[in-house]
Amino acid sequence: MKKLLRALGIFLLVVIAAGVGGALYVKLALPNVGEPPQLTIQADSSQLARGKYLAHHVAVCMDCHSTRDWTRLSAPLVVGSEGKGGEAFTREMGFPGNYFAPNLTPVHLSGWSDGQLFQAITCGVNKDGRALFPVMPYQNFGKMDPDDIKAIIAYVRTLKPIDNPSIPAPESDFPVNFIINTMPARAEGGKRPDPSDRVAYGKYLTTFASCGDCHTPVDEQGQALPGMEMAGGRSFPVPSGTVRSMNITQDAETGIGQWTRETFIARFKSYADGSAIPEVGKDGFNSIMPWAMYAGMTEDDLGAIYDYLKTVKPIKNKVERFTGKAL
Repeated sequence: MKKLLRALGIFLLVVIAAGVGGALYVKLALPNVGEPPQLTIQADSSQLARGKYLAHHVAVCMDCHSTRDWTRLSAPLVVGSEGKGGEAFTREMGFPGNYFAPNLTPVHLSGWSDGQLFQAITCGVNKDGRALFPVMPYQNFGKMDPDDIKAIIAYVRTLKPIDNPSIPAPESDFPVNFIINTMPARAEGGKRPDPSDRVAYGKYLTTFASCGDCHTPVDEQGQALPGMEMAGGRSFPVPSGTVRSMNITQDAETGIGQWTRETFIARFKSYADGSAIPEVGKDGFNSIMPWAMYAGMTEDDLGAIYDYLKTVKPIKNKVERFTGKAL
């Protein structure tokens, strides 16, 4: 949602300058990201392993595109639901419409080419050229190494088919039903840094994991607040109340400035045993943070993220992490 306000400004300028004709152009001629690339991914075992690692533990595609168990802390993935889709992002949650994670299993994607999948993940359009709402962070994925995106596609192709016909079609409220068409863009692409460059590699992983999207507070239009990068406080509704993201800047008082690398890694790894994740009461604290999925990241990758976060500007921002529903 970072570009929503900027896109609104563009939309209004178009309407003012060109009237109805301009609005029709935005609605009917956009998005325009070109034809999908001609791709045929012939995956080997190494590429499949890389794709599974990224889809489960870095980009965490399986987080939104599977079923999560909200009766347990951090709502871990329900085993056997991988890729079935259906998670809702609705008006009641603050979205400008209702959006639903699609089915990623072969039941839905068998009619998609590898190029169409690549374009959806990195540019934000479906196989029919319709704009996708950026609750899926395609702006971030579009900056990633194309080989990593191809690895995810290769892995997704191996998912067990699950029929889930009840997923509703997305719907956007006015004026977002126009604005959404201005948001997709041709992917920039990038190169995965050498892991020996700890800060650059950590930034790459942090972008891939979209940490900033949740850990940066936003205004009422969903625009990231300038100067508050990674300062936490963004609100998310959960069944038991409202949870807010942590401040992960280096502020010693309100952030993670006193955390060591070992503390940071251990915080994630404490969720590695999924069977040990506790249940949550109806009015108890919960989190949207998919701890159990990120726990599968290697210690080296988690350490690189820590090394990058050490370079982020400290911001004092005390966050009330959770507010339960009134009984």
